[in-house]
Amino acid sequence: MSQVPQPIFAIERIYVKDLSVEVPNAPEIFNEHEAPQVDVNITNATREVQTGIYDVVLTLTITAKIKDKTMFLVEVAQAGVFQIRNVPPQDVGPLLGIACPNVLFPYARETVSTLSTRAGFPPVVLAPVSFEALYQQQLQQAQQQQGAKPN
Repeated sequence: MSQVPQPIFAIERIYVKDLSVEVPNAPEIFNEHEAPQVDVNITNATREVQTGIYDVVLTLTITAKIKDKTMFLVEVAQAGVFQIRNVPPQDVGPLLGIACPNVLFPYARETVSTLSTRAGFPPVVLAPVSFEALYQQQLQQAQQQQGAKPN
């Protein structure tokens, strides 16, 4: 009797793929005392590097502005190599789009906070993110785009 292989979801490596900090209006921007408008943009990209091994990159771009002046811009591409094997095909997408970003987000969040402080500003503390909601939005957008395409 053959044994069914157990599903595997394992973190192989967590790493920073890219990192950038800009303070384009320094030192004059340090004289501004009003609260900045902070914009957060999050993207997620995945690729299979070999069978069952995936590289997932969570990119956070944080832009802080006062009026039309940029205080600072922080971009972090936090990445991880994940092993996903013996998982039903319909479950691989949610693992890559929800579980992997949930693993990477705390690392990226800490990096953003540290970099904003090192740039001379108060720490940026990002609120938790529902990657499940983002994944569902991406699925809906993909379905709408497919429905809009002519055959």
